[in-house]
Amino acid sequence: MRVVLVEPEIPANTGNIARTCAVTGTELFLVRPLGFSIEDRYLKRAGLDYWHMVRIHVYDSFADLARDYKEERFFYLSTRGKKFYSDFQYSDKDFLVFGKETAGLPDYVLKGNEEYTLRVPMKPGSRSLNLSNTVALVLFEGLRQQGFQGMI
Repeated sequence: MRVVLVEPEIPANTGNIARTCAVTGTELFLVRPLGFSIEDRYLKRAGLDYWHMVRIHVYDSFADLARDYKEERFFYLSTRGKKFYSDFQYSDKDFLVFGKETAGLPDYVLKGNEEYTLRVPMKPGSRSLNLSNTVALVLFEGLRQQGFQGMI
């Protein structure tokens, strides 16, 4: 599977997500602008010794990424989603798209993608889960559905 972070802001979250991607064999796509440098020492510290084990792709825009993978499915995680993340059967080529920590996915990404905009269920009025926790939760559901292929 593939994880996409659109305009991530917090290096520690991206480092944690990179670690999750490393241990699951998941590709990580970062869409600019980034709120940090990929060379940032805090990002590397959060990613520990897993950072070099992650296949990372950096794009200047989400439109560029979507154009390069126009035949693949994209699932958009947002508190504005109407369906739960567990309502779909994922494939190993799917993209899981997450927005920045302070604002989520921008409208231009969500527009026209309502059918594939998903949410994690939470108590009404509560704050959202941390981005790295949400990525792990949704990614592991997709991997579980696929029988954790290549994992022990």
